[in-house]
Amino acid sequence: MKKIIIYVFLIFFVWFVVHTLIITFDGFNDSIGVSDAAVVLGSKVELDGNPSKRLQGRLDKAAELYDKNYFDYIIVSGGTGKEGFDEAAVMKEYLIKKGIQSDNILLDPEGYNTYMTAKNTKEIMDNMGLKSVTIISQFYHITRTKLIFQNIGFEQIYSAHSTHYELRDIYSLFREFFAYYKYLLYY
Repeated sequence: MKKIIIYVFLIFFVWFVVHTLIITFDGFNDSIGVSDAAVVLGSKVELDGNPSKRLQGRLDKAAELYDKNYFDYIIVSGGTGKEGFDEAAVMKEYLIKKGIQSDNILLDPEGYNTYMTAKNTKEIMDNMGLKSVTIISQFYHITRTKLIFQNIGFEQIYSAHSTHYELRDIYSLFREFFAYYKYLLYY
């Protein structure tokens, strides 16, 4: 019995390591192409109402690619966090300060999780006749986000990761292993 437990643990450990390496490789290898719109997934807004450094990294990547004409619209998606700020509104304001036209920034204030962001993005884009999307988030979040967007019905998906890194990314990468399978099974 002890050998079986050890083998099961080793199999799980190898599976975890391989999957984590795949998530990391996929997240760092941007798939950039011309798309109809980009979606920036929300993250924490600080108590002073400014985007966190993590969120700024995502928004800066979106602004950089927008300026290079990779897409015409940016969908900012997020909910109202415990800090009391509408992430999407804060994100839009940040992008406007970066010189992006207000009309080209679309709000999704109901993107409380990755699934809701994908669902809401699909609805926004379908209503506008837009098909292809570029996902912008942290590297560890890209694989799961692409999975959900595919399951929602997107066929042409590009991705780009924020170049802002934190020590917290190690925990987030660990968490992504479990979140990926949760989303694979439930969404």
